[in-house]
Amino acid sequence: MRLLRRLVVAIPALLVGSIAAFAATIGGTYFAPQYDFREFWAATDGKQFQVVLDGNPFPGIDQAVVARDLLPMMQAAKPRPALTFTYAEPSPPSRPNYRLVLIFDPANDLNADPVCAGGQIRHRPQQPGRFYVYAIYCRNDRMLSYTTAWTQATGPTDPRIERLFRELFRVIFSEQQNRFAVVDPMLR
Repeated sequence: MRLLRRLVVAIPALLVGSIAAFAATIGGTYFAPQYDFREFWAATDGKQFQVVLDGNPFPGIDQAVVARDLLPMMQAAKPRPALTFTYAEPSPPSRPNYRLVLIFDPANDLNADPVCAGGQIRHRPQQPGRFYVYAIYCRNDRMLSYTTAWTQATGPTDPRIERLFRELFRVIFSEQQNRFAVVDPMLR
């Protein structure tokens, strides 16, 4: 009977802890056939990687302050290559031009390829207290992968945002997506 009571008390505590650890929700993910994690690694390891922000997830806070506060959160949650996130455009422009575009509160019908090609970005009305981002990994004017993520957040320094980026980067820069990772042994 004591064991049963301990389990009744322990299980909810474990569930609350696991929910807090995974505070972000990741939407559907798409990878272009050209996506290859090894290419991402080669393009970013030991280099600066441009992030383009569009929109302001916290309209009551100056956009420059939001951008300043988000950059260290992204850096703390960065994927495995030794990259450094930056908002600065590379000079001279790199070819191919790899970048991550983060759109806050995008329109529901916004497509990734036109965003990478420099097309118009549309937004939907914001929901206060909700950090919603559409992340697109671009190479030149084409999308290589994209997904959405959201969490509740009170401001740009909310720790839930760093957890969101940690989960988001594992998805959008997936190590499981390699063009030639699975080779049929009959083809060798």
